[in-house]
Amino acid sequence: MKKGFKKFTLMIIIIICGFYSMVKDTVPNLVSLSVIGSEFSLDDEKDKSLKVNSDNIKPDKLLVNKNNGLSSDYIPKNLSIPNIPFSDSSDHEEKHVAGIIVNPLENLVNAAKKEGIILFGNSGYRSYDSQKNVYNNRVRSQGKALADAYVAKPGFSEHQTGLCIDITNKDKYFVEGTKEAEWLGQNCYKFGFIIRYPKQKKNITNIEYEPWHIRYVGKEAAKYIYNNKITLEEYLGK
Repeated sequence: MKKGFKKFTLMIIIIICGFYSMVKDTVPNLVSLSVIGSEFSLDDEKDKSLKVNSDNIKPDKLLVNKNNGLSSDYIPKNLSIPNIPFSDSSDHEEKHVAGIIVNPLENLVNAAKKEGIILFGNSGYRSYDSQKNVYNNRVRSQGKALADAYVAKPGFSEHQTGLCIDITNKDKYFVEGTKEAEWLGQNCYKFGFIIRYPKQKKNITNIEYEPWHIRYVGKEAAKYIYNNKITLEEYLGK
């Protein structure tokens, strides 16, 4: 009787293990999918394959967008706070930029000031973890669909490169038609920056027009991009 009971118990265990293995192999991302529905995770192999380490990539060659990301531990070299005014809404981390753009950014802001245009830094470097918090907060408050439409997923935000910064004015109303936005659009290339998300280029960048978001690529590349009215994606032939 005892021997028969042991055989029966062993058979039940084998059946349960086999069923679990079958379900696991059939739906390998069942658990992660339920998490992704509320918070972002980079456990999926597809996302991992898109991530790159950009330590040795020149500023004009580094492309971060919806399909090209950075590793979660990527930190720009020589993060520093440039000597420019910042808006009072900028936190300490956002005041930092990659060391390579400190002088060009200071020169840009000082040149604008000489022409009566006062520019403020608003949001520069954002770490992977900071972007993850921004994304997850938007998911919780507005849902995943809206979060995906307006907020970059962690690792896929250009702010993690330290090569870009959002600019604002004293009224915190930096839109097309303001004198500050017009000046920036016409002059930032002289200092090695581009308007990263130009008007009527969403079909290429996947981002709406942002006159405040400038990205450092170096003077030569910036001049070419400005003169030809193209995006960084087009410049790189992506």
